[in-house]
Amino acid sequence: MTILKEKDFGTPIVESEKNVTGYIDDIEVTVPEGTSIMRAASMLDIDIPSLCASDNIDHFGSCRLCIVDFEGRSGFGYPSSCTTPLTEGMKVVTKNSQLSNLRKELLEMYISDHPLDCNTCAGNGDCDLQDQAEGHDLFANNQLTPSKYSLANGSNHLGSDVDESNPYFNFDPDKCIVCSRCVRACNEVQGTFALSIESRGFESKVKPGISDNFFDSECVSCDA
Repeated sequence: MTILKEKDFGTPIVESEKNVTGYIDDIEVTVPEGTSIMRAASMLDIDIPSLCASDNIDHFGSCRLCIVDFEGRSGFGYPSSCTTPLTEGMKVVTKNSQLSNLRKELLEMYISDHPLDCNTCAGNGDCDLQDQAEGHDLFANNQLTPSKYSLANGSNHLGSDVDESNPYFNFDPDKCIVCSRCVRACNEVQGTFALSIESRGFESKVKPGISDNFFDSECVSCDA
């Protein structure tokens, strides 16, 4: 069965009395000033890879898959399109070999700390990580391909206990990439503030507030 989704523009709509005109992959686009490159590209039906963006919540720039390049860019590294606004006359490139290679490297890092078998996952066929892996040649025979980072005896969080305390959902830390999308939705959309990110860096994980499990937390199972 095909799952139909509403179009997601990546970042919320911006209201401004001033418009700016730029070019994304040589296509002209005019948007309200302050509009992100990601949203402007989406308006042109140009898909920029992402795992953490949604037009229901503020931009965050966590996953780094949405990196782009543009003329006159200064400094090292590539900016994320969800946090970078389109400016007057900007000429943006959303895809080339360098960007593709960097995105693939990022995805391999995510996969190195993620179960590989998609067949038994409830999210099979409705998974952003699965879609992006397939688009970057990291998906074969209905499963994620092993990452070179995990093959190098790298550390991971696989084998964590599943929180089955809530009657409406299970939380499996193995499948969480800590994109913070659920935490942001809880805070910005639902306003419950039941979730948080505990620790930093490699030890970061989603935590149900000050509780040890989701059933005892402030989580209202809103599905946001």
